[in-house]
Amino acid sequence: MVSSKQKTDIVNNFGDNDKDTGKAEVQIALLTSDIKNLQDHSAKHKKDYSSIRSLVKKVAQRRHLLNYLLKKDVNRYKAVIEKLGLRK
Repeated sequence: MVSSKQKTDIVNNFGDNDKDTGKAEVQIALLTSDIKNLQDHSAKHKKDYSSIRSLVKKVAQRRHLLNYLLKKDVNRYKAVIEKLGLRK
């Protein structure tokens, strides 16, 4: 779970203003930070299947948002990918 301080930092970095949480870029960035936290948790607790399931759901949700962004605006998609470091 992302703390409120981390959430405001992410929203300020990716959104137009501090309350712009509906933007696709902000949602992708929030999901990415949740995914990183769940990956760390899953590495320590290998048999915690409920958190592994939520990790898979969040990855799928981020993939759907990325596909939406790719269809809408390729430049915004590339900027998010580069800023978050999702592709190699």
